[in-house]
Amino acid sequence: MCGIVSYCGPRDAADVLLDTLGKLEYRGYDSAGIAVFENNKIRVEKSQGKLTCLLEKLKTDGKPIGHCGIGHTRWATHGEPSDINSHPHGNKRVSIVHNGIIENYKPIKEFLLGQGYSFESQTDTETVAKLLDYYYEGSPFDTITRVLGEIEGSYALGIMFRDFPDRVFAARKECPLIIGVGEGENFIASDMSAILQYTRNYYLLDVDEIACIEKDKITIKDIHGNVVNKELQTATWDVDAAQKGGFEHFMLKEIYEQPTAVKTTITPRITEGMPDFGECGLTDEKLAAYRKIFIVACGTAMHAGMVGKYVIEKLARTEVTVDIASEFRYRDPLVSDDDLVILISQSGETADTKEALRISKELGADTLAFVNVKGSSIAREADMVMYTHAGPEISVASTKAFSVQIAMMYMLAFKLAYAKGKIDRETCAAYIKELENISEALEKTLECKDTCQFVASKIMNADSLLYIGRGLDYALSMEGSLKLKEISYIHSESYAAGELKHGTISLITEQMPVIAVVTQHDLMEKTVSNIKEVKARGAKVVLVCAQDVEVEAETADYIVRIPMVSDILMPMLTVIPLQLIAYYTSVLRGNDVDQPRNLAKSVTVE
Repeated sequence: MCGIVSYCGPRDAADVLLDTLGKLEYRGYDSAGIAVFENNKIRVEKSQGKLTCLLEKLKTDGKPIGHCGIGHTRWATHGEPSDINSHPHGNKRVSIVHNGIIENYKPIKEFLLGQGYSFESQTDTETVAKLLDYYYEGSPFDTITRVLGEIEGSYALGIMFRDFPDRVFAARKECPLIIGVGEGENFIASDMSAILQYTRNYYLLDVDEIACIEKDKITIKDIHGNVVNKELQTATWDVDAAQKGGFEHFMLKEIYEQPTAVKTTITPRITEGMPDFGECGLTDEKLAAYRKIFIVACGTAMHAGMVGKYVIEKLARTEVTVDIASEFRYRDPLVSDDDLVILISQSGETADTKEALRISKELGADTLAFVNVKGSSIAREADMVMYTHAGPEISVASTKAFSVQIAMMYMLAFKLAYAKGKIDRETCAAYIKELENISEALEKTLECKDTCQFVASKIMNADSLLYIGRGLDYALSMEGSLKLKEISYIHSESYAAGELKHGTISLITEQMPVIAVVTQHDLMEKTVSNIKEVKARGAKVVLVCAQDVEVEAETADYIVRIPMVSDILMPMLTVIPLQLIAYYTSVLRGNDVDQPRNLAKSVTVE
């Protein structure tokens, strides 16, 4: 959710903090703030609103001058967005930034009030700052250790003590935090994209570890005071990957990156024309033995799981259950040691998905993670991990991450079907060959952007609309609906086309847009019949279909055609026009595409 950074080095700390916060603003943009050691004091500057509001404030106040500091961009949990609730929090002795939620902050706050402390904000973070101050007797490590023993919840913390003006301390539980290692300068950050222009080298900070960052030294200890020696990691992403590269928005750039991202994800997993999951130890023998498969994810990743369910059940004839992670963790799932649980998460830090992973392991199931971020919590905790190679995804609305996730689901489905003897080697290799060549079809599909922009101009003023489809098209209609609502703010719902008559058709009004996805030839006739039903009631129909689909002129008002591939692989292409329609609708409505209201990129709290 929130983004935190720190810097210690020879550069102007305020400049570095403001620059790195700009790279993290997708994690939250309710407020922004920095704290810098200036003349042996901690100077704090913060403001409600996006980072630009803080920059404007600094034009009046002047920026803090110093070489060591911390920064924060906020997605509000406890306390409304305001100047007072903005981070950093603290006093003259201690200042902190925090990502996460402190679950037991109320009793701690009551205790501190009894000790004579007063509070300005409504945040749980200020409670931690005051608790640090209460226990502080000159040793930052001892103080942090004691506080970590008392607070409960999820957190990543960046901490400054006035008595130590050349260093920053860090700790984490559940929420991600890395330590960037430069030449004569060091950093902390919520994710690597923030600091790529300064360094690609980093340490992963683990739970119950406390780090001390200085310009030329990094010390990491466990809570018992023992020094921890960690392996230095190197990010494979480059600086350009986290820049817009001439595109108006990150979302549009990331839509256009999908052909490359899919190819980069697929190609290393093909050996002699067959899917190869050897990197994680998932052998044919293991796959063949699984009784049932559970796919657990949130949001867009869950929709990728829906595609996986359709394809796995069709080809491998293995039962698949797709669960929203927040529901899975509380419904007492019937998971056994004969099952495989697949966790899908772009960030690898999604709170509900992490907890679902832990429950699955407790129940004895094997766990397989599809994640994009190397070294993330889910990646480290799962029994097996397969990294998607999408590169950094900056826009809050996920696009290329979805494409690589469904590409991985296809690879798994083909491998599982072969392992269980449901398809022969020749058939499996044929599927893989078509998937391997899908990038060319994706490039071709992007040529529909003008048509999608025109469609967007026709639906941009709608108050509400529906997406419909059957089978794999229904799964894609769910993703299309989510994309539209999260960045355009138009109310949108997705329904299985066959369900319209069971209540939903009552919502159809004159000129109401209905976006129909029709790519599955065996279901085409029935879906077209459903389209005619809404058309007869005055709906404006947008049809997304393959090039060879023939429909009567009056069936749809607007048609977006995409290249033809096998029906089973059509979701790889279908998602692109749905993404583009959502994107252009948001642009035409004047919205902030990359930073939609009330949302953040990585949901690290429940």
